[in-house]
Amino acid sequence: MRYLFFIFFCLISIIRCYTQENIIKEVDSLYKEDQFYAGITYNLLGNRPKSLNQSGFSLGFHLGFIKDMPINKKRNKAIGLGIGYSANSYNQDLFINKDNAGNFVYSILADTETYTKNKFSTHLIEVPLEFRWRTSTPSEYDFWRIYMGIKFGYTIVNTSKYEGDLGRIKYTSNNDFNKFQYGLTLSTGYNTWNIHVYYGLNSILSDKATINGERIDFNAIKIGLMFYIL
Repeated sequence: MRYLFFIFFCLISIIRCYTQENIIKEVDSLYKEDQFYAGITYNLLGNRPKSLNQSGFSLGFHLGFIKDMPINKKRNKAIGLGIGYSANSYNQDLFINKDNAGNFVYSILADTETYTKNKFSTHLIEVPLEFRWRTSTPSEYDFWRIYMGIKFGYTIVNTSKYEGDLGRIKYTSNNDFNKFQYGLTLSTGYNTWNIHVYYGLNSILSDKATINGERIDFNAIKIGLMFYIL
């Protein structure tokens, strides 16, 4: 995730430099807005078991392209449909291991002193669908926006890592992770800086993932910043 963090902030720097340039443009009555996006979020686990806790800083990085399709004459309302990539980590005390039969088993790490790292991460291809409202005009490039919608994701890689008294344990492609993820999104703000929220509508893990027979039914909640560029 470190190299993604570096790449992300390089991209944000480019976006900010671009948006701050004083570029003279011809007025375009058929203009479109905000077709590239980059975001960073703090990731939370909602609806988690009472005994499960998060620790450390869980990050998400998001990049993509959205086709902006205005739906009114003023072009301040639009539908956005896009494609993107998302990398997410979740630091917590859910221990993922395998039994003698090769099946994944789950338990809670009760003592934080016995390990130095315990997390899982996901990488997704995403399809955002948004209703977009903004105060932009053909000649005004700094404006307020409210974008709301739904985002569909397909998990291409999942990884769990543990480092502690039991050694180093790493698993990839755990089939107990739901391949498809979807949730509600909201981005709102002015000019470059926009608050972004994602609320997952389904569980990260399937009903095969249980602790003492109880399903681990947590969902993803992401809160952070989203940056846009034409």
